[in-house]
Order: sequence, then C-alpha cells, then structure tokens
Amino acid sequence: MNKLHHTPRKGTRMNNAPTVGTRVRLVSCSDPYTTLPRGTYGTVRFIDDVGTVHVAWDNGATLGMVRGYDRFEVVRDA
Repeated sequence: MNKLHHTPRKGTRMNNAPTVGTRVRLVSCSDPYTTLPRGTYGTVRFIDDVGTVHVAWDNGATLGMVRGYDRFEVVRDA
C-alpha cells in the first residue's frame, strides 16, 4: 500500500490529532483572509478525511486548521 494515500480507519487518531470536543488555542494561521487573532480559543468540531481539524472558535468564527500550514495547541483533551 502506498503510504501517501493511506487513510486511517474510522475512529483512529491521525498523527496525534485532537478528537472532537478538544479545546485548542490558535498559534498561527496561514489563511491570508482570516481575522482570527493569535491566542483565540476554540473547540474541535470534526476532522475531515484529509486531516483538516475544523474548529468552532469562541469568537463565533469557524475555520479548519490544516496540519503543516496552521499551528494550534491543545489546551484540554475531550
């Protein structure tokens, strides 16, 4: 199996990705159009098939964090 196309089985964690309900804090974001300030807190809503961590931010925004481009830190596990 080509590891570049490997998709983890449902229910497994990918590269220490947080799980749904995990609280996170934004460190940096590569999206040039976002107005999210560094240090914003949010809650992980879901993680899609390519590993994007979709977050509901406490300021009302929703934005997916792309691992390798955006940085966040886990504040509290779900």
